[in-house]
Amino acid sequence: MTSAATPAPAYRRLSVEERRTQLLGVALSLFAHRAPEEVSLDDVAEAAGVSRPLVYRYFAGGKQELYEAALWSAADELELCFAEPPVGPPTERLTRVLDRYLAFVDQHDAGFSALLQGGSVAETSRTTAIVDGVRRAAAEQILLHLGVPDPGPRLRMMVRTWIAAVEAASLIWLDEDKRPPAAELRAWLVDHLVALLTATAATDEQTAGAVAALLAQETAEGPVGTLARRVVPVVGEAAHLL
Repeated sequence: MTSAATPAPAYRRLSVEERRTQLLGVALSLFAHRAPEEVSLDDVAEAAGVSRPLVYRYFAGGKQELYEAALWSAADELELCFAEPPVGPPTERLTRVLDRYLAFVDQHDAGFSALLQGGSVAETSRTTAIVDGVRRAAAEQILLHLGVPDPGPRLRMMVRTWIAAVEAASLIWLDEDKRPPAAELRAWLVDHLVALLTATAATDEQTAGAVAALLAQETAEGPVGTLARRVVPVVGEAAHLL
């Protein structure tokens, strides 16, 4: 006797929120690996296994509305990369933040590149504002870990300069086929921030205070101790200038 065939699972209609979440997830996946102008609503509908009119039902503004909604979702995810409990040496916290950030860049390579380079036909003042919001949130998190809730113009400029450098390095990393390895890039970016802080501290009292507080929390085996041991011989070559 042959056994009865296993019945197919019953079809379940998705709720409005579930369907919207599904479409956003599909769109994020497509935008992550292709530039926004290369993704059509038909592509989203096909990948989601639904009709084009259904996509319009949830995103009446068409591709632009869907792109902006996907961008908001990616921005929320990216901001979470910078959230880190204020526990342990600051540079070790920063190491964990950058590990998450570079993993995000790795997962959203083409979309991340198109977004930051600003060449997309989908770019508008609203999408630019979304990206700028992520940059501001990142700067606030860095300043929080530096223990400076009310930074002056020099320190704020320095942090924003570093964030711009991180973005530029991320784009170059993608263009260079993700070389060097992410761990090496992350270590260099941590060193970059320490170097910028040190240079700024030489002429800015507030930054000098932040650096002193940071050094008090660092360890000899951590990023700052390692960098100091590497830099001292190089600086020694400039002794004749003192």
